Amino acid sequence: MSGFAPPVQRLVTELSKLPGIGNRTAQRLAFHILRASEEDAGALAEAIREVKERIGLCEVCFNLTDETRCRICQDPRRDQGLICVVEEPSDVIPMERTHEYHGVYHVLGGALSPIDGVDPEDLKIAELFARVDAGEPAVREVVLATNPTTTGEATALHLAEELRVRAPSVTVTRLASGLPVGSDLEYADEVTLGKALAGRRAV
Repeated sequence: MSGFAPPVQRLVTELSKLPGIGNRTAQRLAFHILRASEEDAGALAEAIREVKERIGLCEVCFNLTDETRCRICQDPRRDQGLICVVEEPSDVIPMERTHEYHGVYHVLGGALSPIDGVDPEDLKIAELFARVDAGEPAVREVVLATNPTTTGEATALHLAEELRVRAPSVTVTRLASGLPVGSDLEYADEVTLGKALAGRRAV
């Protein structure tokens, strides 16, 4: 028995499902919400509901958006001939923070991992090839910015091999080392990430 009233226990249980939130942290968050004003607690609940109702995937790059196309794809100043491939929408944010990148993105929705049952058809890989094949606008370079993990490296290798066959005129590059191996792009500081982007190499 937890000793909490059932609604409190339910809140603790739901909060503990969040990544990086253990049971004790979930309890602290639950009591913080209980102490919050009716307005603040309501605003949090409404923000969660709104994000689930209004946020979807961009029809071009599969980044998160509340429109059919994300703001980056809509921006006429972005270089449409340069595509940066990342695993998750959260990886776009640190890339943007570098202020070194002025192209567009393609979000795969994960990384290849046959052991976990994640195959090419489970990711937005066919859609990437379609963008490159369309040639309108012509794609000059694809930057593979998957995470420097085993699955991220395997995904980059697979994409590089396929692109070499499908679009030999397109330059395929990988972020340079400098990113710590085994870590996520999400946690890289912008200086390290900026250097890795500037020093990307052909694959």
